[in-house]
Amino acid sequence: MIDLRENYLSKHTIRSWLLTIDHKRIGLLYLFTILIFFLIAAVAAGLMRLELLTPQGDLLLPETYNKMFTIHGVLMVWFFLIPSIPTVLGNFVLPLVLGARDVAFPKLNLLSWYLFILGGSFALYGVFAGGVDTGWTFYTPLSTTYANGHVMTMAAGVFIAGFSSILTGLNFIVTTHKMRAPGLTWMRLPLFVWALYATSLIMVLATPVLAITLLLMTVERFWGVGIFNPALGGDPLLFQHLFWFYSHPAVYIMILPGMGVVSELITCFSRKKVFGYSFIAFSSMAIAVLGFVVWGHHMFSTGQSAYAGMVFSFLSFLVSVPSAIKVFNWTATLYKGEITFSTPMLYALGFIGLFTLGGLTGLFLATLAADIHLTDTYFVVAHFHYVMVGGMVLAFMGGLHYWWPKITGRLYPEKAGQLAAMITFVGFNLTFFPQFLLGYLGMPRRYHAYPEEFQIFNVLSTAGASILAVGYLLPVVYLLWSLKNGQRAGENPWAATGLEWTTPSPPPEHNFDQTPVVTRPPYDYAYQSTFHPREVEQTLENV
Repeated sequence: MIDLRENYLSKHTIRSWLLTIDHKRIGLLYLFTILIFFLIAAVAAGLMRLELLTPQGDLLLPETYNKMFTIHGVLMVWFFLIPSIPTVLGNFVLPLVLGARDVAFPKLNLLSWYLFILGGSFALYGVFAGGVDTGWTFYTPLSTTYANGHVMTMAAGVFIAGFSSILTGLNFIVTTHKMRAPGLTWMRLPLFVWALYATSLIMVLATPVLAITLLLMTVERFWGVGIFNPALGGDPLLFQHLFWFYSHPAVYIMILPGMGVVSELITCFSRKKVFGYSFIAFSSMAIAVLGFVVWGHHMFSTGQSAYAGMVFSFLSFLVSVPSAIKVFNWTATLYKGEITFSTPMLYALGFIGLFTLGGLTGLFLATLAADIHLTDTYFVVAHFHYVMVGGMVLAFMGGLHYWWPKITGRLYPEKAGQLAAMITFVGFNLTFFPQFLLGYLGMPRRYHAYPEEFQIFNVLSTAGASILAVGYLLPVVYLLWSLKNGQRAGENPWAATGLEWTTPSPPPEHNFDQTPVVTRPPYDYAYQSTFHPREVEQTLENV
């Protein structure tokens, strides 16, 4: 029998953390690591916004500005956005919501973190040794012929981090198939698990394509083999096809877990069963599948076949359907619900609004004629950030606040959380909505100087970035404060229905003293509302 009083935070030595195979600790190791990369990427973004306050390039040199947006893009995409929810919340929560004691391969889980650290070290060396000026896409022949010598170091970091993603995805797939508690059938799984499962499939299937692409880029740069460089007989469009074949599914690696988190938050804080459970579950799988066949809409202006452009345009519109299903079903779940505007719920509502706007503007870019005008302008920057930052980051913050009492056993100050959520929402819109106007008016991205008529929108955007920074820093302050001073959370402070809320907070080292058996459908808030939150475990039987 396991002593439930001994939780995963009870040992404090550095060695116990660095050699741990406890999924909960590994999730926290990832949290600490990705926040470091986020901070560096955010500083680079801040320098760019300060440069763009004035039309003249009077703060950063042109090559330094190029390095700033490369640092921001590479670190933010591959070392924060892609790993954030799967490696942090997924690692911590997945075994708990499945009724398991750990993931299927605990040692591989630890190895994935060390590979992530190794890849990040290579990327940071490229940053601090002189930077890289190719942009986060590493487009050839710039990256293979003209860029500075550190481009291969940063590419190697991304290459190594890809193996971390593959191991994480493999672990989650096997865990979902083999480690579910008795009675936890596929149609009783939390929607967060469905989202993680779909994301894991993309990680395992798409990431090797990026690895091969970066390897071919290395071969061309070091040995002069003509693969992408037309001067050597190569084809630069081949690189774009390979890169976007990975990178568009990677968009869904970033956003699908966020959708899973929001599904949990919406149903919990509206006190209703989620509307259309099966539609939301299978829409995650549909997004994962369709995400592999729309990469060509990034290449409308490259000279690819007009017929190929029409096909990719149609498929890009098609992939919006399962995303719209989720938004409609979340809205229907909210209808006549007993809604409480707790901090996680505010982040979830912000996600729905920003993701919807980001998705709708994506349809402009999926339209051939409109994309020719808008491509490589700030419209693309705004669209991407509305989906990735407004969507994924808000979902991550919502999930972190939702499971924080379970992770730490402590409650954070609710008023401070609500204030941070609202500041983040306002700051984000002030930062990126003016960029839609800039892009429509024709301001190209990646320029450090611009015509004076664009200044007013850039001033608004920089002002919004300063507000957004406050929205990001405030949770750091009160969440750290809560570790020592927060009230005890109890098992289930939200009166939620998942298996994770039937264990103590923080959970014991092996999660469950006995394997739970699930006897009720998911999200049965109608049943739970007649009981005290601590009696929710009556919906389970113990073996």
